[in-house]
Amino acid sequence: MSTAQALLTVRNVVQGLWRSAGLPNDVLHKYLRLTGDPDTALPSSFRLGVAAQASVALAGLSAAYVHFLNTGEMQHVTVDARHAALEFSESYYTINGTVPGGAWDDIAGIYATKDQTFVRIHTNFPHHRRGILSILQLSPNASRDAVAQELLKWNSKVFEDEAAQNGMCATAMRSFDEWKNHPQAQAIRDAPPVQLLKLNDTPKRKPLPVTNHEYKGPLTGVRVLDLTRIIAGPVCGRTLAAHGADNLWITSRNLPSLPVLDADMSRGKRTTQLDLKSGDDQNTLHKLVQSCDIFLQSYRPDGLEEMGFGPIELAKSRPGIVYAGLRAWGWEGPWQKRRGFDSLVQTALGFNADEAVAFAMTKGGKSHGILAPKPFPIQALDHSSGYLLAFGIAAAFSKIITEGGSWEVRVSLAGTGNWLRSLGRLGPTGFTNATPLPKKIYPLDPEIAELSMEVPIRIAKVALRTHEAAEELMSKDSPSIMTALKHSAILSKPSHILIEAPIGLNMDHPMWLPSAT
Repeated sequence: MSTAQALLTVRNVVQGLWRSAGLPNDVLHKYLRLTGDPDTALPSSFRLGVAAQASVALAGLSAAYVHFLNTGEMQHVTVDARHAALEFSESYYTINGTVPGGAWDDIAGIYATKDQTFVRIHTNFPHHRRGILSILQLSPNASRDAVAQELLKWNSKVFEDEAAQNGMCATAMRSFDEWKNHPQAQAIRDAPPVQLLKLNDTPKRKPLPVTNHEYKGPLTGVRVLDLTRIIAGPVCGRTLAAHGADNLWITSRNLPSLPVLDADMSRGKRTTQLDLKSGDDQNTLHKLVQSCDIFLQSYRPDGLEEMGFGPIELAKSRPGIVYAGLRAWGWEGPWQKRRGFDSLVQTALGFNADEAVAFAMTKGGKSHGILAPKPFPIQALDHSSGYLLAFGIAAAFSKIITEGGSWEVRVSLAGTGNWLRSLGRLGPTGFTNATPLPKKIYPLDPEIAELSMEVPIRIAKVALRTHEAAEELMSKDSPSIMTALKHSAILSKPSHILIEAPIGLNMDHPMWLPSAT
Protein backbone atom coordinates (compact mmCIF):
# COMPACT_ATOMS: atom_id res chain seq x y z
CA MET A 1 0.00 0.00 0.00
CA SER A 2 1.37 3.43 -0.94
CA THR A 3 1.87 6.25 1.54
CA ALA A 4 -1.06 8.12 0.01
CA GLN A 5 -3.32 5.10 0.43
CA ALA A 6 -2.18 4.62 4.03
CA LEU A 7 -2.94 8.26 4.84
CA LEU A 8 -6.34 7.91 3.20
CA THR A 9 -6.96 4.97 5.52
CA VAL A 10 -6.11 7.14 8.53
CA ARG A 11 -8.43 9.89 7.32
CA ASN A 12 -11.24 7.39 6.86
CA VAL A 13 -10.64 6.00 10.36
CA VAL A 14 -10.74 9.51 11.82
CA GLN A 15 -13.87 10.30 9.83
CA GLY A 16 -15.68 7.23 11.14
CA LEU A 17 -15.14 8.10 14.80
CA TRP A 18 -15.64 11.82 14.21
CA ARG A 19 -19.04 11.22 12.62
CA SER A 20 -20.03 8.69 15.28
CA ALA A 21 -19.54 11.43 17.87
CA GLY A 22 -21.89 13.71 15.94
CA LEU A 23 -19.21 16.28 15.06
CA PRO A 24 -19.41 18.34 11.84
CA ASN A 25 -17.77 16.94 8.70
CA ASP A 26 -16.61 20.29 7.37
CA VAL A 27 -14.22 20.72 10.30
CA LEU A 28 -12.59 17.38 9.55
CA HIS A 29 -12.22 18.03 5.83
CA LYS A 30 -10.96 21.59 6.08
CA TYR A 31 -8.69 21.63 9.10
CA LEU A 32 -6.90 18.25 9.46
CA ARG A 33 -3.56 17.61 7.74
CA LEU A 34 -1.86 14.22 7.90
CA THR A 35 1.76 13.56 6.92
CA GLY A 36 4.22 10.67 6.85
CA ASP A 37 3.65 6.95 6.29
CA PRO A 38 1.75 5.28 9.15
CA ASP A 39 2.43 1.78 7.82
CA THR A 40 6.21 2.11 8.25
CA ALA A 41 6.10 4.05 11.52
CA LEU A 42 6.29 1.06 13.91
CA PRO A 43 7.47 -2.56 13.51
CA SER A 44 4.34 -4.68 13.78
CA SER A 45 2.08 -6.86 11.69
CA PHE A 46 -0.80 -4.69 12.95
CA ARG A 47 -1.44 -1.12 11.84
CA LEU A 48 -0.12 0.54 14.96
CA GLY A 49 0.94 3.62 13.01
CA VAL A 50 -2.62 4.12 11.76
CA ALA A 51 -3.91 3.80 15.34
CA ALA A 52 -1.34 6.29 16.61
CA GLN A 53 -1.89 8.94 13.94
CA ALA A 54 -5.68 8.60 13.97
CA SER A 55 -6.10 8.73 17.75
CA VAL A 56 -3.76 11.71 18.17
CA ALA A 57 -5.51 13.52 15.30
CA LEU A 58 -8.93 12.93 16.86
CA ALA A 59 -7.80 14.31 20.21
CA GLY A 60 -6.19 17.38 18.66
CA LEU A 61 -8.95 18.23 16.20
CA SER A 62 -11.72 17.83 18.78
CA ALA A 63 -9.85 20.14 21.17
CA ALA A 64 -9.54 22.68 18.36
CA TYR A 65 -13.29 22.37 17.76
CA VAL A 66 -14.00 23.20 21.41
CA HIS A 67 -11.91 26.34 20.94
CA PHE A 68 -13.95 27.20 17.85
CA LEU A 69 -17.21 26.87 19.78
CA ASN A 70 -15.85 29.13 22.49
CA THR A 71 -14.24 31.78 20.32
CA GLY A 72 -15.33 31.38 16.68
CA GLU A 73 -11.70 30.74 15.71
CA MET A 74 -10.90 27.36 14.12
CA GLN A 75 -7.35 26.08 13.90
CA HIS A 76 -5.56 23.75 11.52
CA VAL A 77 -4.21 20.54 13.07
CA THR A 78 -1.24 18.64 11.61
CA VAL A 79 -0.19 15.16 12.75
CA ASP A 80 2.83 13.31 11.39
CA ALA A 81 2.61 9.52 11.53
CA ARG A 82 6.15 8.85 12.77
CA HIS A 83 5.98 11.59 15.41
CA ALA A 84 2.68 10.19 16.71
CA ALA A 85 4.11 6.67 16.75
CA LEU A 86 7.17 7.74 18.74
CA GLU A 87 4.92 9.54 21.21
CA PHE A 88 3.39 6.13 21.94
CA SER A 89 6.49 5.37 24.02
CA GLU A 90 6.88 6.35 27.69
CA SER A 91 10.66 6.58 27.75
CA TYR A 92 11.92 9.02 25.14
CA TYR A 93 12.69 11.56 27.83
CA THR A 94 15.67 12.50 29.98
CA ILE A 95 16.14 14.25 33.30
CA ASN A 96 19.39 16.18 33.67
CA GLY A 97 20.88 14.17 30.81
CA THR A 98 19.92 10.79 32.28
CA VAL A 99 17.76 8.27 30.42
CA PRO A 100 15.10 6.72 32.67
CA GLY A 101 15.49 3.14 33.81
CA GLY A 102 13.03 0.36 33.13
CA ALA A 103 9.54 0.45 34.61
CA TRP A 104 9.01 -3.31 34.69
CA ASP A 105 9.29 -5.42 37.84
CA ASP A 106 11.88 -8.18 37.55
CA ILE A 107 9.34 -11.03 37.62
CA ALA A 108 6.72 -9.41 35.37
CA GLY A 109 6.22 -10.93 31.96
CA ILE A 110 5.55 -14.13 30.05
CA TYR A 111 5.95 -17.68 31.37
CA ALA A 112 5.42 -21.15 29.98
CA THR A 113 2.70 -23.21 31.65
CA LYS A 114 1.84 -26.88 32.21
CA ASP A 115 -0.61 -27.01 29.29
CA GLN A 116 2.17 -26.08 26.84
CA THR A 117 1.10 -22.52 26.36
CA PHE A 118 1.87 -19.25 28.18
CA VAL A 119 0.61 -16.87 30.82
CA ARG A 120 1.55 -13.23 31.42
CA ILE A 121 1.74 -11.76 34.91
CA HIS A 122 1.78 -8.05 35.83
CA THR A 123 3.65 -7.27 39.04
CA ASN A 124 4.80 -3.65 38.69
CA PHE A 125 2.94 -2.63 41.84
CA PRO A 126 4.38 -4.16 45.05
CA HIS A 127 0.99 -5.47 46.24
CA HIS A 128 0.42 -7.18 42.89
CA ARG A 129 3.84 -8.81 43.13
CA ARG A 130 3.13 -10.02 46.66
CA GLY A 131 -0.24 -11.40 45.59
CA ILE A 132 1.14 -13.38 42.64
CA LEU A 133 3.97 -14.79 44.75
CA SER A 134 1.49 -15.73 47.46
CA ILE A 135 -0.59 -17.72 44.97
CA LEU A 136 2.59 -19.50 43.89
CA GLN A 137 3.57 -20.01 47.56
CA LEU A 138 6.89 -18.27 47.00
CA SER A 139 8.78 -15.86 49.22
CA PRO A 140 8.54 -12.09 48.57
CA ASN A 141 12.07 -12.00 47.13
CA ALA A 142 11.60 -15.01 44.84
CA SER A 143 13.59 -15.02 41.60
CA ARG A 144 12.26 -15.14 38.07
CA ASP A 145 13.54 -18.71 37.76
CA ALA A 146 11.57 -19.73 40.83
CA VAL A 147 8.40 -18.18 39.39
CA ALA A 148 9.00 -19.99 36.11
CA GLN A 149 9.33 -23.34 37.86
CA GLU A 150 6.11 -22.86 39.82
CA LEU A 151 4.07 -21.70 36.83
CA LEU A 152 5.02 -24.89 34.99
CA LYS A 153 2.78 -26.64 37.54
CA TRP A 154 -0.27 -24.59 36.49
CA ASN A 155 -2.53 -24.62 33.45
CA SER A 156 -2.64 -21.11 32.01
CA LYS A 157 -6.37 -20.43 32.31
CA VAL A 158 -6.57 -21.98 35.78
CA PHE A 159 -3.86 -19.59 36.98
CA GLU A 160 -5.60 -16.69 35.21
CA ASP A 161 -8.81 -17.41 37.13
CA GLU A 162 -6.99 -17.90 40.42
CA ALA A 163 -5.23 -14.56 40.00
CA ALA A 164 -8.51 -12.79 39.20
CA GLN A 165 -10.26 -14.31 42.21
CA ASN A 166 -7.49 -12.88 44.38
CA GLY A 167 -7.62 -9.43 42.77
CA MET A 168 -4.31 -9.99 40.97
CA CYS A 169 -3.32 -9.47 37.35
CA ALA A 170 -2.53 -12.33 34.97
CA THR A 171 -3.91 -13.53 31.63
CA ALA A 172 -3.45 -16.66 29.57
CA MET A 173 -2.22 -16.30 26.03
CA ARG A 174 -5.02 -16.87 23.54
CA SER A 175 -5.25 -17.00 19.80
CA PHE A 176 -7.69 -14.58 18.24
CA ASP A 177 -10.05 -17.47 17.48
CA GLU A 178 -10.02 -18.43 21.16
CA TRP A 179 -10.67 -14.86 22.24
CA LYS A 180 -13.49 -14.07 19.83
CA ASN A 181 -15.47 -17.03 21.22
CA HIS A 182 -14.82 -16.05 24.84
CA PRO A 183 -17.90 -14.73 26.74
CA GLN A 184 -16.13 -11.43 27.43
CA ALA A 185 -15.33 -10.92 23.75
CA GLN A 186 -18.94 -11.68 22.87
CA ALA A 187 -20.19 -9.18 25.46
CA ILE A 188 -18.18 -6.24 24.09
CA ARG A 189 -18.15 -7.22 20.42
CA ASP A 190 -20.49 -4.43 19.32
CA ALA A 191 -19.35 -1.74 21.77
CA PRO A 192 -17.84 1.29 19.98
CA PRO A 193 -14.27 2.24 20.93
CA VAL A 194 -15.54 5.57 22.33
CA GLN A 195 -18.97 5.70 23.96
CA LEU A 196 -20.74 8.99 24.70
CA LEU A 197 -23.71 8.67 27.06
CA LYS A 198 -25.95 11.56 28.05
CA LEU A 199 -26.52 11.46 31.81
CA ASN A 200 -29.11 14.23 32.19
CA ASP A 201 -30.47 17.40 30.65
CA THR A 202 -28.96 20.75 31.60
CA PRO A 203 -28.86 24.16 29.92
CA LYS A 204 -26.24 24.76 27.25
CA ARG A 205 -22.89 25.91 28.53
CA LYS A 206 -22.04 29.51 27.72
CA PRO A 207 -18.91 29.88 25.53
CA LEU A 208 -15.69 30.86 27.29
CA PRO A 209 -14.08 33.68 25.32
CA VAL A 210 -10.29 33.62 25.66
CA THR A 211 -7.98 36.53 24.96
CA ASN A 212 -4.61 36.01 23.29
CA HIS A 213 -2.92 36.94 26.55
CA GLU A 214 -4.76 34.18 28.41
CA TYR A 215 -4.43 31.56 25.68
CA LYS A 216 -2.72 28.34 26.80
CA GLY A 217 -4.24 26.13 24.13
CA PRO A 218 -7.66 25.27 22.73
CA LEU A 219 -8.85 23.99 26.13
CA THR A 220 -7.91 27.15 28.03
CA GLY A 221 -10.26 27.63 30.97
CA VAL A 222 -11.26 23.95 31.17
CA ARG A 223 -10.69 22.34 34.57
CA VAL A 224 -9.83 18.65 34.80
CA LEU A 225 -9.79 16.42 37.87
CA ASP A 226 -7.46 13.60 36.88
CA LEU A 227 -7.75 10.49 39.08
CA THR A 228 -5.74 8.07 36.95
CA ARG A 229 -2.63 5.90 37.17
CA ILE A 230 -0.15 4.04 34.96
CA ILE A 231 -0.37 4.98 31.24
CA ALA A 232 -3.73 5.27 29.42
CA GLY A 233 -5.47 7.59 31.89
CA PRO A 234 -2.41 9.80 32.51
CA VAL A 235 -1.82 10.05 28.74
CA CYS A 236 -5.37 11.34 28.38
CA GLY A 237 -4.83 13.88 31.16
CA ARG A 238 -1.45 14.94 29.75
CA THR A 239 -3.07 15.47 26.35
CA LEU A 240 -5.78 17.69 27.82
CA ALA A 241 -3.05 19.64 29.65
CA ALA A 242 -1.01 19.96 26.45
CA HIS A 243 -4.08 21.60 24.89
CA GLY A 244 -4.31 24.14 27.70
CA ALA A 245 -6.58 22.60 30.34
CA ASP A 246 -5.88 23.11 34.05
CA ASN A 247 -5.22 19.47 35.01
CA LEU A 248 -5.08 18.65 38.72
CA TRP A 249 -3.66 15.13 38.96
CA ILE A 250 -4.86 13.48 42.17
CA THR A 251 -3.23 10.31 43.46
CA SER A 252 -3.25 8.59 46.84
CA ARG A 253 -0.46 8.88 49.34
CA ASN A 254 -1.31 5.33 50.40
CA LEU A 255 -0.44 3.81 47.02
CA PRO A 256 3.04 3.27 45.58
CA SER A 257 4.39 5.60 42.94
CA LEU A 258 5.98 4.55 39.65
CA PRO A 259 8.60 7.31 39.20
CA VAL A 260 9.75 6.25 35.72
CA LEU A 261 6.21 6.66 34.38
CA ASP A 262 5.01 9.41 36.71
CA ALA A 263 7.76 11.84 35.70
CA ASP A 264 6.80 11.96 32.04
CA MET A 265 3.07 11.72 32.69
CA SER A 266 3.21 14.78 34.96
CA ARG A 267 4.06 17.21 32.17
CA GLY A 268 1.70 20.18 32.10
CA LYS A 269 -0.16 19.07 35.21
CA ARG A 270 -0.38 20.12 38.81
CA THR A 271 -0.20 17.27 41.32
CA THR A 272 -1.69 16.63 44.72
CA GLN A 273 -2.64 13.66 46.88
CA LEU A 274 -5.83 12.76 48.71
CA ASP A 275 -6.82 9.75 50.78
CA LEU A 276 -10.37 9.03 49.65
CA LYS A 277 -10.90 6.73 52.63
CA SER A 278 -10.68 9.88 54.75
CA GLY A 279 -13.86 11.89 55.25
CA ASP A 280 -11.94 15.17 55.15
CA ASP A 281 -10.27 14.32 51.84
CA GLN A 282 -13.57 13.13 50.38
CA ASN A 283 -15.02 16.53 51.29
CA THR A 284 -12.07 18.21 49.59
CA LEU A 285 -12.72 16.24 46.42
CA HIS A 286 -16.43 17.10 46.53
CA LYS A 287 -15.52 20.79 46.74
CA LEU A 288 -13.17 20.47 43.77
CA VAL A 289 -15.90 18.73 41.77
CA GLN A 290 -18.18 21.76 42.17
CA SER A 291 -15.87 23.83 39.98
CA CYS A 292 -14.52 21.19 37.61
CA ASP A 293 -15.54 20.60 34.00
CA ILE A 294 -14.09 17.13 33.46
CA PHE A 295 -13.80 14.27 35.94
CA LEU A 296 -11.33 11.72 34.57
CA GLN A 297 -10.82 8.42 36.40
CA SER A 298 -9.37 4.93 35.96
CA TYR A 299 -10.10 3.45 39.39
CA ARG A 300 -11.05 -0.20 39.65
CA PRO A 301 -14.64 -0.72 38.44
CA ASP A 302 -17.17 0.66 40.96
CA GLY A 303 -14.39 1.89 43.25
CA LEU A 304 -15.40 5.55 43.06
CA GLU A 305 -19.13 4.79 42.92
CA GLU A 306 -18.80 3.17 46.34
CA MET A 307 -17.52 6.51 47.68
CA GLY A 308 -20.19 8.63 45.99
CA PHE A 309 -18.12 9.73 42.98
CA GLY A 310 -19.86 7.79 40.22
CA PRO A 311 -21.16 9.39 37.01
CA ILE A 312 -24.81 9.56 38.12
CA GLU A 313 -23.90 11.18 41.46
CA LEU A 314 -21.59 13.77 39.94
CA ALA A 315 -24.02 14.64 37.14
CA LYS A 316 -26.53 15.53 39.85
CA SER A 317 -24.12 17.48 42.06
CA ARG A 318 -22.26 19.17 39.17
CA PRO A 319 -24.69 19.53 36.22
CA GLY A 320 -22.91 20.00 32.92
CA ILE A 321 -19.93 17.80 33.82
CA VAL A 322 -18.06 15.37 31.57
CA TYR A 323 -17.38 12.13 33.46
CA ALA A 324 -14.72 10.08 31.67
CA GLY A 325 -13.94 6.51 32.70
CA LEU A 326 -11.35 3.98 31.59
CA ARG A 327 -11.51 0.23 32.16
CA ALA A 328 -9.50 -2.75 31.02
CA TRP A 329 -12.26 -5.08 29.81
CA GLY A 330 -15.32 -2.89 29.20
CA TRP A 331 -18.66 -2.27 30.91
CA GLU A 332 -20.36 -5.58 30.04
CA GLY A 333 -19.56 -9.26 30.36
CA PRO A 334 -18.09 -11.58 33.01
CA TRP A 335 -14.73 -9.76 33.06
CA GLN A 336 -16.10 -6.23 33.30
CA LYS A 337 -14.82 -5.78 36.88
CA ARG A 338 -11.47 -7.50 36.43
CA ARG A 339 -8.28 -5.53 36.74
CA GLY A 340 -6.07 -5.37 33.70
CA PHE A 341 -3.24 -3.60 31.94
CA ASP A 342 -2.22 -3.11 28.31
CA SER A 343 0.18 -6.07 28.24
CA LEU A 344 -2.43 -8.41 29.70
CA VAL A 345 -5.13 -7.30 27.26
CA GLN A 346 -2.71 -7.74 24.33
CA THR A 347 -2.06 -11.31 25.46
CA ALA A 348 -5.71 -12.22 26.04
CA LEU A 349 -7.01 -10.75 22.76
CA GLY A 350 -4.65 -12.76 20.56
CA PHE A 351 -2.36 -9.94 19.48
CA ASN A 352 0.79 -11.48 20.95
CA ALA A 353 0.06 -14.85 19.35
CA ASP A 354 -0.57 -13.28 15.94
CA GLU A 355 2.53 -11.08 16.19
CA ALA A 356 4.65 -14.12 16.99
CA VAL A 357 3.46 -15.99 13.90
CA ALA A 358 4.01 -13.00 11.58
CA PHE A 359 7.46 -12.29 12.99
CA ALA A 360 8.50 -15.95 12.66
CA MET A 361 7.63 -15.77 8.98
CA THR A 362 10.10 -12.90 8.50
CA LYS A 363 12.83 -15.16 9.85
CA GLY A 364 11.94 -18.13 7.69
CA GLY A 365 10.65 -20.00 10.73
CA LYS A 366 7.45 -21.87 11.30
CA SER A 367 4.25 -19.89 10.91
CA HIS A 368 2.03 -22.23 12.89
CA GLY A 369 2.01 -24.06 16.21
CA ILE A 370 2.49 -22.51 19.63
CA LEU A 371 5.13 -19.80 19.55
CA ALA A 372 6.23 -17.66 22.47
CA PRO A 373 4.07 -14.51 22.63
CA LYS A 374 5.48 -11.43 20.92
CA PRO A 375 4.29 -8.15 22.45
CA PHE A 376 3.85 -4.93 20.55
CA PRO A 377 6.96 -2.69 20.51
CA ILE A 378 5.01 -0.08 22.47
CA GLN A 379 1.99 -0.06 24.80
CA ALA A 380 -0.32 0.56 21.86
CA LEU A 381 -3.60 -0.12 23.63
CA ASP A 382 -2.74 2.23 26.49
CA HIS A 383 -1.74 5.15 24.31
CA SER A 384 -4.52 4.70 21.77
CA SER A 385 -7.03 4.50 24.62
CA GLY A 386 -5.63 7.65 26.22
CA TYR A 387 -5.96 9.70 23.04
CA LEU A 388 -9.36 8.23 22.19
CA LEU A 389 -10.55 9.13 25.68
CA ALA A 390 -9.26 12.70 25.22
CA PHE A 391 -11.18 12.83 21.93
CA GLY A 392 -14.34 11.57 23.62
CA ILE A 393 -13.99 14.15 26.38
CA ALA A 394 -13.61 17.04 23.92
CA ALA A 395 -16.51 15.71 21.83
CA ALA A 396 -18.72 15.51 24.94
CA PHE A 397 -17.62 18.98 26.06
CA SER A 398 -18.59 20.38 22.65
CA LYS A 399 -22.03 18.81 23.06
CA ILE A 400 -22.47 20.58 26.39
CA ILE A 401 -21.90 23.86 24.52
CA THR A 402 -24.15 23.03 21.56
CA GLU A 403 -26.98 21.08 23.21
CA GLY A 404 -26.40 20.99 26.97
CA GLY A 405 -26.49 18.03 29.33
CA SER A 406 -24.03 16.10 31.46
CA TRP A 407 -22.11 13.38 29.64
CA GLU A 408 -20.25 10.17 30.38
CA VAL A 409 -17.39 8.98 28.16
CA ARG A 410 -16.30 5.35 28.21
CA VAL A 411 -13.17 3.78 26.75
CA SER A 412 -11.70 0.36 27.52
CA LEU A 413 -8.41 -1.26 26.57
CA ALA A 414 -10.27 -4.28 25.20
CA GLY A 415 -12.58 -2.04 23.16
CA THR A 416 -9.53 -0.26 21.76
CA GLY A 417 -8.11 -3.68 20.95
CA ASN A 418 -11.21 -4.50 18.91
CA TRP A 419 -10.84 -1.16 17.10
CA LEU A 420 -7.14 -1.80 16.41
CA ARG A 421 -7.88 -5.21 14.90
CA SER A 422 -10.59 -3.64 12.72
CA LEU A 423 -7.92 -1.47 11.08
CA GLY A 424 -6.52 -4.52 9.29
CA ARG A 425 -3.06 -6.07 9.24
CA LEU A 426 0.16 -5.58 7.34
CA GLY A 427 1.42 -9.10 7.93
CA PRO A 428 5.16 -9.89 8.01
CA THR A 429 5.99 -6.84 5.86
CA GLY A 430 4.94 -4.70 8.81
CA PHE A 431 8.21 -5.79 10.41
CA THR A 432 10.48 -5.77 7.40
CA ASN A 433 9.37 -2.40 5.97
CA ALA A 434 9.22 -0.48 9.25
CA THR A 435 11.67 2.24 10.19
CA PRO A 436 13.62 0.99 13.23
CA LEU A 437 12.83 2.66 16.53
CA PRO A 438 15.51 5.08 17.78
CA LYS A 439 17.65 4.05 20.72
CA LYS A 440 16.87 5.52 24.11
CA ILE A 441 20.20 7.19 24.73
CA TYR A 442 21.81 10.46 25.78
CA PRO A 443 22.93 12.50 23.91
CA LEU A 444 19.61 12.00 22.20
CA ASP A 445 19.26 10.11 18.95
CA PRO A 446 19.07 12.78 16.19
CA GLU A 447 15.48 11.85 15.28
CA ILE A 448 14.38 12.15 18.91
CA ALA A 449 16.37 15.36 19.40
CA GLU A 450 14.60 17.01 16.46
CA LEU A 451 11.18 16.20 17.92
CA SER A 452 12.03 17.03 21.56
CA MET A 453 11.72 20.12 23.71
CA GLU A 454 13.15 21.23 27.02
CA VAL A 455 10.68 21.04 29.90
CA PRO A 456 11.57 22.93 33.09
CA ILE A 457 11.02 20.85 36.20
CA ARG A 458 8.78 22.77 38.53
CA ILE A 459 9.91 22.80 42.14
CA ALA A 460 6.82 23.08 44.32
CA LYS A 461 5.74 26.70 44.30
CA VAL A 462 2.75 26.24 46.54
CA ALA A 463 2.68 23.26 48.80
CA LEU A 464 5.59 21.14 49.84
CA ARG A 465 4.31 19.22 52.81
CA THR A 466 7.47 19.41 54.91
CA HIS A 467 10.58 21.52 55.23
CA GLU A 468 12.68 18.39 54.67
CA ALA A 469 10.92 17.73 51.38
CA ALA A 470 11.67 21.27 50.24
CA GLU A 471 15.32 20.92 51.16
CA GLU A 472 15.59 17.62 49.30
CA LEU A 473 13.98 18.94 46.12
CA MET A 474 15.98 22.15 46.11
CA SER A 475 19.33 20.51 46.77
CA LYS A 476 22.05 20.96 44.19
CA ASP A 477 21.44 17.43 42.92
CA SER A 478 17.71 17.87 42.40
CA PRO A 479 16.34 17.66 38.83
CA SER A 480 16.25 20.92 36.92
CA ILE A 481 15.52 20.14 33.27
CA MET A 482 13.74 17.43 31.31
CA THR A 483 13.83 16.76 27.59
CA ALA A 484 10.68 15.17 26.20
CA LEU A 485 8.90 14.70 22.89
CA LYS A 486 6.72 17.57 21.76
CA HIS A 487 3.07 16.71 21.36
CA SER A 488 2.54 15.34 17.86
CA ALA A 489 -0.73 17.21 17.23
CA ILE A 490 0.55 20.57 15.97
CA LEU A 491 -2.03 23.37 16.06
CA SER A 492 -1.79 26.48 13.91
CA LYS A 493 -2.18 28.78 16.91
CA PRO A 494 0.68 27.92 19.26
CA SER A 495 0.58 28.57 22.96
CA HIS A 496 3.22 30.85 24.43
CA ILE A 497 2.82 29.30 27.90
CA LEU A 498 5.81 27.22 28.94
CA ILE A 499 4.94 23.62 29.82
CA GLU A 500 6.50 22.47 33.08
CA ALA A 501 6.77 19.08 34.80
CA PRO A 502 6.27 18.84 38.56
CA ILE A 503 7.82 15.32 38.60
CA GLY A 504 6.54 14.62 42.12
CA LEU A 505 2.98 13.48 42.85
CA ASN A 506 2.28 15.86 45.74
CA MET A 507 3.54 19.25 44.64
CA ASP A 508 0.44 21.42 44.92
CA HIS A 509 -2.46 22.26 47.18
CA PRO A 510 -5.75 20.58 46.21
CA MET A 511 -7.25 23.75 44.75
CA TRP A 512 -7.97 25.34 41.40
CA LEU A 513 -5.92 28.04 39.76
CA PRO A 514 -7.73 31.38 39.33
CA SER A 515 -10.02 31.27 36.31
CA ALA A 516 -8.45 32.53 33.09
CA THR A 517 -11.65 34.25 32.07
